[in-house]
Amino acid sequence: MTIRTDIHLPVHPDEDPLRLTGRRLPRSAPIGSLAVGLLVGLFVQLTGVTIIGLAPVVVAVATFLLVYTGWTLAVEGRRHARDRLATALIYSAATLALVPLAWILVTVVLNGVTVLSPQFLLADTMRNVNPRAAGGGIAHAVLGTVQQVGIATLISVPIGLLTAIYLSEYGRGKLARSINFFVDVMTGIPSIVAGMFIYTFWILTLGFPQSGFAAGLALTILMVPVVVRSAEEMLRIVPNELREGALALGIPKYRVIVKVVLPTAISGIITGAMLAIARVTGETAPLLLTTFLAQDVNWNAFDGSQASLPTFIWDQIARGTQSSLDRAWAGALALILIVVAFYATARILAARYAPKEH
Repeated sequence: MTIRTDIHLPVHPDEDPLRLTGRRLPRSAPIGSLAVGLLVGLFVQLTGVTIIGLAPVVVAVATFLLVYTGWTLAVEGRRHARDRLATALIYSAATLALVPLAWILVTVVLNGVTVLSPQFLLADTMRNVNPRAAGGGIAHAVLGTVQQVGIATLISVPIGLLTAIYLSEYGRGKLARSINFFVDVMTGIPSIVAGMFIYTFWILTLGFPQSGFAAGLALTILMVPVVVRSAEEMLRIVPNELREGALALGIPKYRVIVKVVLPTAISGIITGAMLAIARVTGETAPLLLTTFLAQDVNWNAFDGSQASLPTFIWDQIARGTQSSLDRAWAGALALILIVVAFYATARILAARYAPKEH
């Protein structure tokens, strides 16, 4: 019997399914491909050359993907090229989403940190402050924001939580479908519409004055659907076995909800409520209609105009002087810090009240 020795097995790893190792890209390949993409994007930016009318950033990303994928195809084969292309697309999309956020944060911090101080934040107001002159502060706006958001929270969280409990635990039939429909509609209501409704009903029809309480009512309209949906989702993910086990022991349903369902879902409910609070903290349009502006502290949330951080920022930008713009940047930085504090509080409370694993 003659044994042939001139048979050549395929050497490419994609052509030989039994071969487990093959040529690999160097670890510096992603960085090198990214460098090429950045250089091409910089060239387009500096020379003004247009490639199919694409922006320099888009050209840089496209060049990176082409170089990285082509390099992988030449070295590792089609299977690895497809895998690395998908991975690069995911990371590129995440980076493009984070770049504007980082840009906004850096811009606000750089422009606002020069003015922001404890005196500006907690003591000074805009009473008798010339728009062209430096000085002033946002103590009145911080107080107004805290009061208005606090009023909205005290109203919307109980209503939203009870509605979520009904939809999750009891809701059946036409009433539940109607509530779901209206909650969905309220979720998409523009903030200016909420402000117009409170202005027309509460101020023009009932005759109450513009106030922080009216602003809180407008914010409540925006908060309720967010609280309902987030709390409902948290309640629905509680395993039915927990409910059935408690009911099998003869415990009334309301006690099952209070003692079993709510403690299990409390972490997510707190997070959803805090996110709803952070969502309405920066609203401007409804506040302009319901409380407008004030340049000094108004402790009475039920009578008279009251400032808030969003309306303060809008007012200072409208004045157009360099000093007012600096104050607007500082107010925006303070607003971001307050929202970050809400998010941090939500994370801490969620971790604190999360069900303990034994």
